[in-house]
Amino acid sequence: QVQLVESGGGLVQAGGSLRLSCAASGRTFRMNVMGWFRQAPGKEREFVAYINWIGGWTNYVDSVKGRFTISRVSAKNTVYLQMNSLKPEDTAVYYCAAAYALNPRGQYEYDYWGQGTQVTVSS
Repeated sequence: QVQLVESGGGLVQAGGSLRLSCAASGRTFRMNVMGWFRQAPGKEREFVAYINWIGGWTNYVDSVKGRFTISRVSAKNTVYLQMNSLKPEDTAVYYCAAAYALNPRGQYEYDYWGQGTQVTVSS
């Protein structure tokens, strides 16, 4: 089992920044990828970004490229999502997730999930 705990959400004005953290514990050595998803009210859960735990390569949804950066600190078993130039449409609950798969962009490819953290961007 893998446990994931997110932190760092909050309220920010448009154009501002937030950094989300996701601390992983348990049997993390089998995980290949850590990712972030988000879900706005009335919408489907959406892939945001992932990072390969060993190689460090990343993948982003087009709408956040150039604004969001995913990174990890292996020694801390922690993944970060630095979010800059935030827009009102980024408002959502953000979820951290872990996957055994190598290139998982769909939510059903992820095996473990955190509880989510709210990000609200005011205009």
